[in-house]
Amino acid sequence: MHEYSLREYLALNEIVGPLFIIRNIHNVGYNEVVEVADNEGRSRFGITLEVGRGYAVVQVLGGTGGMSLRNCKIRFKETPLLIGVCEDMLGRIFDGLGNPLDNMPRCAYDEQLDVNGMAINPTARDYPKNIIETGLSSIDVMNTLVRGQKLPIFSGSGLPHDMIAAQIARQARVKSESFCVVFAAMGVKYDTARFFIKSFEESGVLDKVSIFLSLADAPSIERLLTPKLALTCAEYLAFKKGMHVLVIMTDMSNYCEALRELSTVRGEIPARKGYPGYLYSDLASIYERAGMIKGLPGSITQLPILTMPNDDITHPIPDLTGYITEGQIVLERELYSRGVYPPIAGLPSLSRLMKDNIGKGMTREDHPALASQLFAAYAHVKDIRALASIIGEEELTPLDLKYLKFGDEFEKRLLTQGYHERRTVEEGLDLGWDIISILPREELVRVKEEELIKHYRKRLST
Repeated sequence: MHEYSLREYLALNEIVGPLFIIRNIHNVGYNEVVEVADNEGRSRFGITLEVGRGYAVVQVLGGTGGMSLRNCKIRFKETPLLIGVCEDMLGRIFDGLGNPLDNMPRCAYDEQLDVNGMAINPTARDYPKNIIETGLSSIDVMNTLVRGQKLPIFSGSGLPHDMIAAQIARQARVKSESFCVVFAAMGVKYDTARFFIKSFEESGVLDKVSIFLSLADAPSIERLLTPKLALTCAEYLAFKKGMHVLVIMTDMSNYCEALRELSTVRGEIPARKGYPGYLYSDLASIYERAGMIKGLPGSITQLPILTMPNDDITHPIPDLTGYITEGQIVLERELYSRGVYPPIAGLPSLSRLMKDNIGKGMTREDHPALASQLFAAYAHVKDIRALASIIGEEELTPLDLKYLKFGDEFEKRLLTQGYHERRTVEEGLDLGWDIISILPREELVRVKEEELIKHYRKRLST
């Protein structure tokens, strides 16, 4: 192989799908940018995926179509992939590689940052605190989202996770501080991408949203870079500009499928369901970029959305995601079939950081007890419904019938919320008290007497 210069080579050893292998070179770095010029003079870029003594495996971002083993000029840049960032990225729409899609020129960036991010020293991390109001009572009251938290949404094929993502992006608020949304969509169809953009434009929030879109017809390798580019933008806005950033990523299942496809091309030994054995650490490298840093005012909160194949919550993607993140919001197909929107399941959903960020001085002093009582009562409703399916509803006790009435009202009034309806936390709590008052006062054992005196609504329920 002829070496043109210290860092430039001619010809390849092997091309496999979007990858090529080059040998007899100097020792290059992992995640190093590579410029590839084919025999027609067209340039494209790649990134080293695997390196060793004198060889490298490179993924080509634009695909390897038109490349030949000979007469390809390879130049190693000795730098990782960088993205130019600035505050003007808010209100802009980019593709999965960070190129503008809104017919506007590139931003005059303030600086260039490594898309792989910088690892945060665990001792420098601050504990997530204060909530983000999503405007959805099923989250704000029952599964509160905290600044600096990573709280995934587990959905299924055909469920309205796209609508929920757009609604949260439109409605999310923090009190009296600068707030913005970074939205990353991976492997979405064109009509879905158009829906997101139209939703943000019509609601007037586009100027506070930065959108990264990797469409379904884009190379699968692009899906692996989209969340990294979005999170790099979020890190700049949060830790350099002091903003509170909500990062919504959909669909992480498409990201994992691209990872599996690339692993198969590389000939790696598959693990569970054919996914690579490093799926856990790869997902962690994405999710762990959320958080707060001591001494810095900003925060990054992640709301990744993934579709569970066959609604299987034990599938490797939701299973490993659950290990890394601090809870999950689960969408239930049965609720959706009964017309409940958003169909957020009451029992399998939880927010592990909720208990430390609700109550007096944060939301309202009755919030912890009321949320606990609603959860306990709804869990009892599930048991009674199971019993009624066996013995018949007419055999239930009067108290059981009141629980069934509570369960119906809980789903129809607290969980159900219009796509354009936004509720504050206080409105959601007041509605929760109205619904829980269907039950006799002596059943509310998780609520203090002084809170019952103040909030319990006396009402007749049959």
